[in-house]
Parts: sequence; structure tokens; C-alpha cells
Amino acid sequence: MSVDEATARPGPDGRRRCHWALGDEALLHYHDTEWGLEITGDGAMFERICLEGFQAGLSWLTVLRKRPALREAFAGFAPEAVADFGAADVERLLGDARLIRSRAKIEAVIRNARAALELPGGLAALVRGYAPERHPAPERVTDVPASTPESAALAKALKRHGFSFVGPTTAYAAMQATGVVDDHLTGCFRRGRSARP
Repeated sequence: MSVDEATARPGPDGRRRCHWALGDEALLHYHDTEWGLEITGDGAMFERICLEGFQAGLSWLTVLRKRPALREAFAGFAPEAVADFGAADVERLLGDARLIRSRAKIEAVIRNARAALELPGGLAALVRGYAPERHPAPERVTDVPASTPESAALAKALKRHGFSFVGPTTAYAAMQATGVVDDHLTGCFRRGRSARP
């Protein structure tokens, strides 16, 4: 079976999971305990959007491995704290080898923190407001889209509110990660479960 045809597969404990979770212990843990679970808080939603932005052009495993350092460097992704970062903070972050050192991505996190604080109703409510009415359960990897009309509309709304580094694909990845859509493959033991195991 090619990767494109992949369906849910048994993990080390025998439970079936989305195929991407089986390549590394960090991916397995993230899949089982976080990916696709509903996020209602603005701080948690802000972190997920930032992490998805950091992933652009990189593997998700790279982001997961750098996540503790990113959390430390960006004040736990608290928008109120990150919004106060300035030029000296950007230079400090660019010099930290533990991080993903992209000026555009770092500056986007700061800009997005400021924009998040200005959102009427909050960031989590805005993102959840773009949940599709219907979302078919994917059976294979090829059934999972890279973006959707809803994620394109979300990206447009975020940009209108001053966000950057949030195109339709990044917006869709954030929707998947935060349970706005359930893209666990059919057969995956996490499919349809919004509570932590």
C-alpha cells in the first residue's frame, strides 16, 4: 500500500491510528493526546496557529521537537506577553539555536499576538465559527484535503484582522489540530473522540 492509499494502521499497542502518527514516539503521543481535540481557549488557539505557521516548509516532527523551546521563548504563547515583544526580542529569538529561526515566522507570531488581542469575541470563537456544516470522514490519506473553502475563508478573515502567515493550508491545519474538523481516519481509535484519553 502506498502512503497515498494509507488507511488507519495498528500502532505498537495494537490500536489503529492515522498512519502519520506511527513514525515516531513524539508523533504518536501528539496524535493520541492532542491532535483533533477541541480547543476553546484563546491562548491555546493562538499557540496552535503559531505552531502551524512555524511548520510551513518543515516537518511537523521538527515543530514538535522544538515546541518546548518555542513555548519558553514566546512566553508560553500568551498573546498579552508576546504582543509586547519588540525589535530586540526578534533579534534575541533569531539568535536562539533551539528555535525555528525564521524572521518572517517570528515577526508573524508577534504581529498575530497583537491582532489576536484586538479580535472581538476572541480567537477561538473566530476559528470555530468557520467549522463546516458537513465534513465527511476520511478513509484514506488521499481523502484529507490540504485546504477547504472554509479554511480559505478563515485565512481571509484572519488576514483582514491583521494576522499574517495564515494561508488556507495553515488555517486548515489549525482547524484539524483544534478539533474544528475531525480528520482522524476512519478506523483510527481517536476518530469522533473530543475528550482526552
